Amino acid sequence: MAAPVPDETILGILAAEPQHGYQLLARFTSRAELGRVWTLSTSQLYAVLKRLEAEGLLRGKQVLGGDAPPRRQYTLTAAGRRRLDAWLETPQLSASVRQVRVQFISRLYVARLLGRPTEALVDAQRRVCEQQLRQLQAAHQAAPEMEALVLDFVIGQLHAVIAWLDTCQERLAEITPL
Repeated sequence: MAAPVPDETILGILAAEPQHGYQLLARFTSRAELGRVWTLSTSQLYAVLKRLEAEGLLRGKQVLGGDAPPRRQYTLTAAGRRRLDAWLETPQLSASVRQVRVQFISRLYVARLLGRPTEALVDAQRRVCEQQLRQLQAAHQAAPEMEALVLDFVIGQLHAVIAWLDTCQERLAEITPL
């Protein structure tokens, strides 16, 4: 499985409002936002921004900020908007705990940031996890001892993810968008 990349998350943040790199980095490092989801260094973020700009998904321009040094402010392009919309509308959901922790939570964050509904997204993720859980429980029946122990662990993780998704759905119904 390929390592997750923050591309669409960055595009989503920029769809909400133009930002410079430092503002984006603050979102990825703040524990109140994406800091518990992503581990992204300054150099990694700027490399991604450079690549996304080269791909025509965002545009950067120097802006003056009073006493502050000039900063490069990024805005979403039409191509970036199309890619973001495709990512939000056709989620590639996985029952992998890592993918849920990074990709699903990022997608949920962006959907909320942009004022999009999240109930269907959470429901779809729950269905994917439940399907995987059923498959693992069936495999557990005939598994040799060591494999059964591993399956116990993964099944426990999926139960925790499903319980979290239920909590997530309840909390999202009670709170306003970001």
